[in-house]
Amino acid sequence: MTARIVFIALLLASTQAFAAKPCEELKGEIAAQIDANHVPSYTLEIVANDQVGDRTVVGSCDGGTNKIVYTRGAAAAPATESAAPAPAAEPAAAKAPDGASSGKN
Repeated sequence: MTARIVFIALLLASTQAFAAKPCEELKGEIAAQIDANHVPSYTLEIVANDQVGDRTVVGSCDGGTNKIVYTRGAAAAPATESAAPAPAAEPAAAKAPDGASSGKN
């Protein structure tokens, strides 16, 4: 427990030095530090300052306009900037509509 508190305190202390960094770059650096501490399951999310709520802030980025929040354990709700899987593309039609040529001979 003490190691976790020290770890989070160090992250918060280093936050000011990273405030001008792009969020994805800082998120990667923080994830590397957490992974180095062998945390089995966690989530890092990039959120706007007004969406932090009572979550643990571990970084500030994009000139202080966004925060990186940490949740240990089960995955939290997806962040608005998370990459969601793209919907599957519609398969191309085998025939052109109205009997028009599809360009294949």
